[in-house]
Amino acid sequence: MPDAPNAWDEITIEHLLTHTFVGKTGVHSQGTLLQTTGFNRPGFPAMGSWVCYGLGRLTDNLPAFVVLPNPRGLASNGTKNWDAAFLSSQYQGTVIDLGSKTPIADLFPDPRVKFPTRASDAAGVALLNRLNRNHAAAEPGDDRLDGRIKSYELAARMQLAAPEALDIASEPAEVLRLYGLDHGKSSFDKQINPLEETDYFGRKCLAARRLLERGVRFVQIWSGNDNSFPRRNWDLHEDVQHDHGPLALGMARGTAALIQDLKRLGLFDDTIILWTTEFGRMPSSQGGKGRDHNPYCFTNWLAGGGIKGGISYGPSDEFGYKPLDRKTPTEVHDIHATILHLLGIDHTKLTVRHDGIDRRLTDVHGHVLKDILV
Repeated sequence: MPDAPNAWDEITIEHLLTHTFVGKTGVHSQGTLLQTTGFNRPGFPAMGSWVCYGLGRLTDNLPAFVVLPNPRGLASNGTKNWDAAFLSSQYQGTVIDLGSKTPIADLFPDPRVKFPTRASDAAGVALLNRLNRNHAAAEPGDDRLDGRIKSYELAARMQLAAPEALDIASEPAEVLRLYGLDHGKSSFDKQINPLEETDYFGRKCLAARRLLERGVRFVQIWSGNDNSFPRRNWDLHEDVQHDHGPLALGMARGTAALIQDLKRLGLFDDTIILWTTEFGRMPSSQGGKGRDHNPYCFTNWLAGGGIKGGISYGPSDEFGYKPLDRKTPTEVHDIHATILHLLGIDHTKLTVRHDGIDRRLTDVHGHVLKDILV
């Protein structure tokens, strides 16, 4: 099996050293929502929700949209980053916390409670579904109940499918080594440790591959979230080198392994990978070793199905502060439009009527970036 770093040749690097990606805000919560939903305020569906709404599910036994958060905490906005908003709740992201003893909350009865059995659990779900369907018949046009019913039914099927899908230990030793998971399970503590960082991110990347392999439509992986102090995340106002080195090591190892593994299994050409942040960092220091927010010019990259590998798109100015071409910079709507295009969806036609407006992921913006497509 080839070394994972070779996989970087497959990436379309949007502005690595030559940045033109532009955001609309330097506020974490707004910038994060902009990347995940296309809007910098709450109340709009996540991209994963739109994709699953437009394309449907590939499996009945696992969620169509899965979220793998960082074990240290959620990003700004928390669950709003994968909310279905005005779409049916069946399209919201399902959280799988690989750093928890119960990765999927409430999927199984609490082990301290001894009386539930698999049969009684199934009977309870059937009763709830019957009551909900009776209520739904009396309230036509309310899709919230339908989403709830489908969630209960999916949870019952996941009791069998999810444990097998998340059984990373069943992977061959060479695959675990590829993802940096050959040094033993991490303790998931608050301290930065290079080996732990490969475990944090590599474990999620391998889980993502297993989920995609089993028909999950959209997987969202989070890195570097931590609300404690001193912080252990990418938002380095204090000391860039202190945390970015270990975090980048974990991200690079896991991501490169994911690309290589998808290629090994013949899944790479059918999978689109987007790596992005809510904004970048200033090219100047912030009174010492840290750097402040820079929404004017930052980095993302794409890889996989339909994307040209190993190219850079769009120069920045000589400082990496703003785009060299300030009239037509790349924005998040262009990335979203391009991804939908690769999935066979016209971003201007994937709409839902809400509050008298035909809402879409790209709002009234977005152009397909044809120069980065095969």
